Amino acid sequence: MELAEFIRDIPDFPKKGIVFKDITPLLQDREALRYTVDRMAEFAVGKKIDVVLGAEARGFILGATLAYTLGVGFVPARKPGKLPHMTVAAEYDLEYGTDSLEVHEDSIRPGSRVLVHDDLLATGGTARAKCDLVEKLGGEVAGLAFIIELSFLNGRDKLKEYDVLSLIKYGAE
Repeated sequence: MELAEFIRDIPDFPKKGIVFKDITPLLQDREALRYTVDRMAEFAVGKKIDVVLGAEARGFILGATLAYTLGVGFVPARKPGKLPHMTVAAEYDLEYGTDSLEVHEDSIRPGSRVLVHDDLLATGGTARAKCDLVEKLGGEVAGLAFIIELSFLNGRDKLKEYDVLSLIKYGAE
């Protein structure tokens, strides 16, 4: 299946000059959705995953579905102040400044094998922050699974020590 056919380009969103890769058409198509989850689950087979970690908001959608498919738990990573229990945080760089993600401090047990998921790999900052959260809690990043990779932004460079899957790759556009 050619998954790129289910990705819609939205020019100038969220700001001028950005071409947003909208996964909504993929999510709406039952065959494309099943194919996407199945490919990521196949990637995880043999990695002895204990939990899937996904960041808000689009990382929640397939992250939880992927965890269900693998028969493992799901860990939400959220923006600061959104989780109700005690948290740990990891910062990452933005174009202008920094941001951070948090998980509950008891969400990943030491030695747990974690599959990190998100819809998009761009510059690698949020993906790296998620890996840092896993490792801060004593977990092990077993792999990272993305639907889309914007390879021209070189985000994979920040993840060299990990096994990374991206189902769709876009080069310089």
